[in-house]
Amino acid sequence: YSSAISACEKGGRWQLALSLLSSMPEVQVIPNTITYNAAISACEKGGQWQLSLLLLSSMLDNNTTNNNDNNNNRAIPSTVSLNAAISACSQGGQWQLAVSLLSSMPGMGVTPSTISYNAAISACEKAGQWQMGLGLLTRMPVMSVVSNCISYNAAISACEKGRQWQLALSLLSSMHIVRVIPNTISYNAVISACGKGGQWQLALNLLSSMPDMGVIPNEISLCAAISACGKEGQWQLALSLLSSMPDVRLIADAICYNAAISAFEKGEQWQLALSLLSSMPDIKLLADTFSYNAAISACEKGEQWQLALSLLSSMPDRRLIQDTISYNAAISACEKAGQWQLALSLLSSMHIVRVIPNTISYNAAMSACEKGGQWQLALSLLSRMPDVRVIADSISYSAAISACGKEGRWQLALSILGCMPDMIVLNDFILSAAINACAKGGQWQVALSLLSSMIDKTIMPSTVSYNAAISACDTETQWPLALGLLSSMTEMGVIANRISYSAAISACSKGGQWQLALSLLKSMPEMSLIPNEISYSGAISACAKAVQWQLALSLFFRTMPEMRVVRDEITYNAAISACGKVGQWQLALRLLSLMPEAKVFPNEITYSAAISSCKEWGQWQLALSVLSSMPDVKVMPDEISYIAAISACNVGGRWQLALSLLSSMFGMRVVADTISFNAALSACEKGGQWQLALSLLSSMPDMRAIPNEISYGAAVSACEKAGQWQLVLGLLSSMTAACLRTLLLRSCSFSATPGR
Repeated sequence: YSSAISACEKGGRWQLALSLLSSMPEVQVIPNTITYNAAISACEKGGQWQLSLLLLSSMLDNNTTNNNDNNNNRAIPSTVSLNAAISACSQGGQWQLAVSLLSSMPGMGVTPSTISYNAAISACEKAGQWQMGLGLLTRMPVMSVVSNCISYNAAISACEKGRQWQLALSLLSSMHIVRVIPNTISYNAVISACGKGGQWQLALNLLSSMPDMGVIPNEISLCAAISACGKEGQWQLALSLLSSMPDVRLIADAICYNAAISAFEKGEQWQLALSLLSSMPDIKLLADTFSYNAAISACEKGEQWQLALSLLSSMPDRRLIQDTISYNAAISACEKAGQWQLALSLLSSMHIVRVIPNTISYNAAMSACEKGGQWQLALSLLSRMPDVRVIADSISYSAAISACGKEGRWQLALSILGCMPDMIVLNDFILSAAINACAKGGQWQVALSLLSSMIDKTIMPSTVSYNAAISACDTETQWPLALGLLSSMTEMGVIANRISYSAAISACSKGGQWQLALSLLKSMPEMSLIPNEISYSGAISACAKAVQWQLALSLFFRTMPEMRVVRDEITYNAAISACGKVGQWQLALRLLSLMPEAKVFPNEITYSAAISSCKEWGQWQLALSVLSSMPDVKVMPDEISYIAAISACNVGGRWQLALSLLSSMFGMRVVADTISFNAALSACEKGGQWQLALSLLSSMPDMRAIPNEISYGAAVSACEKAGQWQLVLGLLSSMTAACLRTLLLRSCSFSATPGR
């Protein structure tokens, strides 16, 4: 029977082994230790840890009390019995039971062996209990049990799973002290531990030292090293390792390729990731879900959303299961590209293909809505999360707050902040989003209040928090606060970055402090910060507002090329605006014409600035020419473009053209606002067209343009010039008190001007 049960154990037939064991009493054969040991081992190999323990317990219960029986006929638990039971618990993930059995061996009169400890350490390793695993390893000499390579390998693997790379390295070094020779498995585990700890240099050093130590690297060694390099963005080294495998007669498997694809993903090398994925069938390697997930993530980081979706959709054709990671990467790819509709479509389709969305799925979709200006949808997703049993985290609330803030809903953003559940710990990320929302809503006082509250709540403000607060002070009057915040960052131990300085420069620009703006720009290299196009745009705008156009153009034409800063549409816009303010309309138009050569595409702001430069100096023909050329470059005029052109006609005394432009705005579906009507009213006033001026004024409410003091002032002036004093009185009587007060103050100011 013992031989038969042992044969079943070797053949993996645990059910048959138990059947034979249970049938022994029927033929009056008493199971002994050898029989039970074989049966326990059979259950251990079959993954039946509960049955292994049941058999061990049965040995004790069925142990005959007849002292005259020969020991060979008694089922006494032995070291082999306990070792098999401990191994069964190890394979079943029952590390506590494994350690308990090991501890109980001396009390049962059974001496633990090296195998006993190795099985228990392995159980701890599988469960990630590295502290207990190390404790067992250090206890072995105390219990006079000799440790071997397997003991150390299990302990090193436990440290690797627990991300304790220093301990893993220390164990490897100590093996020589106790005369235990490390093998390939030892090195592989330590290389993997170093990789998980971000120590790619150590991983490579260990790999290169293996031949010197008489240890031959295998495929797992190279894969672990590739993974270590990949985790830290060292994709070139990962590729070099993969390419070197044939030279050392090692065949790369799918795991090695997956590690390399993952390295390319983290290194933002989407082309290489896709190339490696497509090459796998050529060498008869089957790409799995992990391969595709890494490739989709690579496309996501490379902003290749179409390719990411293509990979996702092709997975079922290759009989690969799409999982949550696959969908999350694809949703994130759409989010980065601003494809919020596709992101939402992917999220909703997850339920159809029975893939369960998680917090990351919803956060990515909410961020997509935030980028697309869909604050209502972002809030809808946040409110839906509890219904689908997805727990919202700090990122979820930050995304919702940012979505509201981006669209000027700062009150709603603060409401979300105030209604967050207690389980969400308030952090810098959330408060920065709220500060940014207030900044976009022009609520600098609230933004600064939130920043100061962070210190009260023992939350250390970050660079992002300060940047948002400085941006909130980007107004005509709050530039001193912006500079104060920039200065306080150093005192708080917060590192100011390029965004911090650019925001402060912009605040100085709006406040007319061009000298301070230039001083900040000049100081950036001293702070090891390289100014970018945003920094220069702020400084150029500051010079433009102060009519320092030579300085503005010097920054644009000389300093930026010297600093190798690419001039974008924002810097061009600022330079064109600077030229326009001082009558350099020819130079402004020249800058506009240079943009295509520099591969910079003008936008509505560019054209509006160019039209304005013509307007100021009576070049109404050029202004209209620039306006009419906009559709040719697929730039549609907006209300600012039209206002500038109407004003140019006004300056040039072309009231007919001014009215024609106002009329064409409706045909182009451009909203004519109060400023647009005022420009046309002023043109009629200058052209002596008081009837048309009155007609325009009366039509404004119907066009949802509210007349203000400027509107009435132009109409009053038109009637006054025509001697229509009765109409003047009628207009004055129809004005609101606020408009009338402003108009009278302006009239008094004008009358009090010296020489009038």
